[in-house]
Amino acid sequence: MNRRSLLLGTALALTLVAASAQDAATGTLAKAKAAGTITMGVREASPPLSYSLGNTYVGYHVELCEQMLSKLLPGVSIRQMVVTSQNRVPLLQNGTIDIECGSTTNNAARQQQVAFASTTYITEARFAVRAASGIASADQLKGKTVVTTTGTTLVQRLRKLEQDRGLGLTIVLAKDHAESFLLLESGRADAFAMDDNTLAGNIANARNPADFKIVGKPLGIEPISIMLRKDDPAFKHAVDGYIASAMASGALEKLYAKWFMSPIPPRNAVINIPLSESLKAAFLSPNDRPAEAYEERP
Repeated sequence: MNRRSLLLGTALALTLVAASAQDAATGTLAKAKAAGTITMGVREASPPLSYSLGNTYVGYHVELCEQMLSKLLPGVSIRQMVVTSQNRVPLLQNGTIDIECGSTTNNAARQQQVAFASTTYITEARFAVRAASGIASADQLKGKTVVTTTGTTLVQRLRKLEQDRGLGLTIVLAKDHAESFLLLESGRADAFAMDDNTLAGNIANARNPADFKIVGKPLGIEPISIMLRKDDPAFKHAVDGYIASAMASGALEKLYAKWFMSPIPPRNAVINIPLSESLKAAFLSPNDRPAEAYEERP
């Protein structure tokens, strides 16, 4: 290596160190410490990951974030703010929320706008239908009305299904998961397409859970992750480190069992979605791979 190359290499290394120090000084952790508070985005109707319970919000991702933030930022108060599928990304980008602890799919398009922590849930997208409808597959939805929630990956998946199979679907976009399920419950939609955990959670909390069932082959397998601001490596490193530790110790698996395999409020219903093989693998080898990496698997 000649002297000029050595000097350039040294300058680059110093620049990277300075940038890292600047990130640490101006990033989410520093902002929260200075303000004495950090704002966590939560969802109203994404059980058991994140959902409302009276005037507060609970769930697998909510509790994980609260435990993590209390550890990373002792003495800093944690504020909950409701976000939707449509506004969660812009509210994170503009600093209204500092972290999103809901039910967001990590995919390549979103990775251009935000960062994701290591995967903490992997879902299969399917359909919820009324048990008495006789519907058991996507093909039986031909000519029927299917609802999904605006701003979710299921919008594109339904349009692709319609294009590939020519089912003549009437696709309705609801403002949030609660409205989507209400359209199914009231008979204004024949099916609700969404992640299996969201479907199971809404069914479990319905007035008559036995009136509904989840059907069809998976429309896709998607990693669900806590969402962070892009270009804040210090915060991502801290969050990923906490999650890796919780995975290695078994604490995250216990938290999963609490929200997916045990009675949860408000009706003491059991979601009953066991830890999948793909999620077990993610716990053993933490990663932030996008949904496209799962689609490519044989």
